[in-house]
Amino acid sequence: MRKESDEKRYRAEMTALLTQRPQEVRVKPKHQNSDRNGARMSQTSIELQPQQSDCSKSRPGLESRLQPPPQLQLTEQPQHSHQLQQQNPLQPGQPQLLNTERQEKSAWVTPQRLFGLLLVLFIGIAILGLVYYLHHILHTGSGNIAANVTPCVSTACQWAAARLSMSTDPFAQPCDYFVSICGSERLKSKERQRSHGIPGHSQNPIERLAETDKQNKNEHRRLGEDTTLSRKTLLLQYLRGILETNQSSSSSAVQKTKDFYHSCLDTRSLEAAGAEPFLRLIQKLGGWAVSGQWNRTDFNYTLGLLMRQYETFPFFNLYVGKDPNEAASNGTKRYIQIDQPDLLIPIEWNSNTQKSRAKTETLRPFLASCQSYLAFLGSPPSMRMLHVGTFISLSSELAVAASPLQYRLSKGQLYQRMTIRDLQSQAPAIDWLGCLEAAFHPLSLTEDDHVLLHNLPYIIQMSRIINKWLHKPEMSNSTLHTFMVLNLLHTLMPAIDSRFSETARNFSLALGNIEEEVPRWKRCVLETERGFDSVFAHLLSETTSRRETEEIVENVFFAFISKIMDLRWKDQNSFQRFIDKVYSSPPRLLSSKEISNEDDLDLLFSEVTVSSSGFFTNYLQLLSLWQKRRSKLLATQTEDADILSVAPSLVSNGLLFPMGMFVPPLFHPTYPKAMNYGAVGFLVAKDIFHLFLPEIYSHSPTMRAVGECVWTHYLKATEKAGQVWATILPTAQQEEVWLQYSALQVALQAYHQSLSQNPADTSISGLNHTQLFFRSFSQVSCDTDPDGESMPLDASFLIPVMCSQSGLCPTSPQCSLKTQQDKSQAC
Repeated sequence: MRKESDEKRYRAEMTALLTQRPQEVRVKPKHQNSDRNGARMSQTSIELQPQQSDCSKSRPGLESRLQPPPQLQLTEQPQHSHQLQQQNPLQPGQPQLLNTERQEKSAWVTPQRLFGLLLVLFIGIAILGLVYYLHHILHTGSGNIAANVTPCVSTACQWAAARLSMSTDPFAQPCDYFVSICGSERLKSKERQRSHGIPGHSQNPIERLAETDKQNKNEHRRLGEDTTLSRKTLLLQYLRGILETNQSSSSSAVQKTKDFYHSCLDTRSLEAAGAEPFLRLIQKLGGWAVSGQWNRTDFNYTLGLLMRQYETFPFFNLYVGKDPNEAASNGTKRYIQIDQPDLLIPIEWNSNTQKSRAKTETLRPFLASCQSYLAFLGSPPSMRMLHVGTFISLSSELAVAASPLQYRLSKGQLYQRMTIRDLQSQAPAIDWLGCLEAAFHPLSLTEDDHVLLHNLPYIIQMSRIINKWLHKPEMSNSTLHTFMVLNLLHTLMPAIDSRFSETARNFSLALGNIEEEVPRWKRCVLETERGFDSVFAHLLSETTSRRETEEIVENVFFAFISKIMDLRWKDQNSFQRFIDKVYSSPPRLLSSKEISNEDDLDLLFSEVTVSSSGFFTNYLQLLSLWQKRRSKLLATQTEDADILSVAPSLVSNGLLFPMGMFVPPLFHPTYPKAMNYGAVGFLVAKDIFHLFLPEIYSHSPTMRAVGECVWTHYLKATEKAGQVWATILPTAQQEEVWLQYSALQVALQAYHQSLSQNPADTSISGLNHTQLFFRSFSQVSCDTDPDGESMPLDASFLIPVMCSQSGLCPTSPQCSLKTQQDKSQAC
């Protein structure tokens, strides 16, 4: 429950935010019970008059002070954004400057009876004072910042200064520089990562990482050598530094995490062990027919064992997630979700026959790779072709039953709900209750529990295929067992010698897939997170300054609210619905209660034994940890925070910001605030805008006008470069231009908000604070957060556009747009 004093402070802050608008806004709180004791907010209309925001007062905690205030009703349409530039809220000190000018004007009419010498002296001193004041404002961008900046001398700042010196200064570049992205020919070469899985289902981490590496082909071992780094890569490198530090930890769980990571890096031991660890595991499973030694184990028993202990799902995939039909009504229950498997054999979809099939042109290289696997495992040459042939035959039959996501979506085959009893009757070859209980051990399931299916026709046909192979007299069920063992081989491939992974990579190349090899350290960081995610959360919380990150998130969120209040809305109802959604999504970081302390972690991993030289054994324990993680997700019904996430997400209780966003070089607690706000502050603002973009675009015409305004400036500035551009941007590009321009404004306003709370700030490279803010933004836009095909221009061009506003920038960029004389051209 929010205390009354905190509620008053919060309402005062919101009042201060809204009063930045040039016109009055009437805010009428509705009858709302926002207090657990039932105390109602005031029902009296509050008239908000423009006034100075008092942001230096003490504030309650982040989560409490960002709770939804009374609902707002818009009774007067906000004005178009370009009309706001005459009273720019991003220029602290502007009213004082105008008052000073009026005082100086009055000084010129001093009575002539004053002594001439005193008059000249008085006027001279006044003019010098005004010149100094103007210099003070224009060369700092804020009346609260000292002209002589205080240098930051921390180790992190020294490293940041060296990195900044290698980047391009956007203030010193001519307009032609912005014709191409970051002065290069990489225009539109960076595409956003897309997930092709079912909504809510994450792709394999290694596959996601391989996609990232395609976008970062020039990556080297150390950060200072990189030319372009995604946010995910920066986080992985930061975690790598933590795992490779020699500093000992008092926590046994932390030490086990580091030992696991280092055993993953020990490829020499992997090569020495060869295939022997996997062969011993096959014997533990009862052998297999390929070697001539097989105990003819029960099909469903083996399948359940692979699902419980080895995270292998040969015939179908399992997920845990919500039902989107219930999510619309704020449902929180999670369900077991069953999908078609990731078959090893390449398949293609025939749109004419509406069926899948194995790619005939890939059968020969697929056959060769399977024969190589059997050879590495010691299979006699005479037996290889027989078992590989039957394996391909079974795989091809299953491929025919599979279908692509878009087809299943069009046929309404996603999220089909049924009980385990009904599933058993339709696909009887699988012991569904037994296998699901094995996969989610130690949870107890019943036949009346509901599951969600994403391709029921495949599940039915898969059951028929399995039943047919089980009753083939000549092969018995050895083919099914071999099929499961080869799928297990692919699960454990990261933990055995490189012959297997090299064979898989060569097969991928034969299919025409051109991909860079993922560095071993990256694979090891990702593999470590799969089992030790809670330890990663603890390590990030220990190394991330919570106070500074909360301040950035809070100030950016309030500046975002201020920005959307400035937009024109088509009608009051759409504005009310949108503002209600925003206020029902207060931003937050993972709380300390959601992060395990060292004692809890030590207890959680007490049964885990990690060897520094036996990665295969360690990897088996990792798979067991992953199974426990999946079972916990189904049992607790709590939000499963993605520790490796680098962007916020809308969850049931607000806007969750991952700690992985706040790592060097994007953020450091000793960096100047201008640098932090220019980099991670901009990214926070941009991510918030992206989350709410659909509602804003559909109900506010401001976006199109501002996007066209910025694009017009770009066309005029770059016309001498001889480039031919479209005069009208597509909708998606208009959205992105407006979004990034608005995000940059919000980040700068948030920075000024921070200065109003604490005027002290440092700098690096002798830059004034406003220039450092923009340099930091330019660097993160070029080096870390490429814009992709949706951004039609270099994001750094937004700096000249913003600097065209009078008094905002300390010095004019070389690419000067000169809109000061025509305020109607301000975007």
